[in-house]
Amino acid sequence: QVQLVESGGDLVQPGGSLRLSCVASGSIRIINAMGWYRQAPGKQRELVARITSGGNTNYADSVKGRFTASRDNAKNTVYLQMNSLKPEDTAVYYCNADITPHLYNYNINYWGEGTLVTVSS
Repeated sequence: QVQLVESGGDLVQPGGSLRLSCVASGSIRIINAMGWYRQAPGKQRELVARITSGGNTNYADSVKGRFTASRDNAKNTVYLQMNSLKPEDTAVYYCNADITPHLYNYNINYWGEGTLVTVSS
């Protein structure tokens, strides 16, 4: 059984920083792209950052220059470093990954349970 386990959500002040982590575990053959999404109350879930297995990244315009995605393939972990946080960054942040399970020949998309980030003074 493949799982994504997130950590790092917290209450921070505007202008502050926070680092989210997501660890994939279970019967895994290959981890392909991983990413972060977020959803605020009354809004649709949106892509925040995406990172390929080779380290290429894609970001939402609203977070470019402030957020950085990275990954440690040896640890099956993806990170999201968030700097210069704004109140509008407040949301539940979800980890996402395209994973080929062991003994399978195709990708399955997995989601974490989400971690709450609150930016407020």
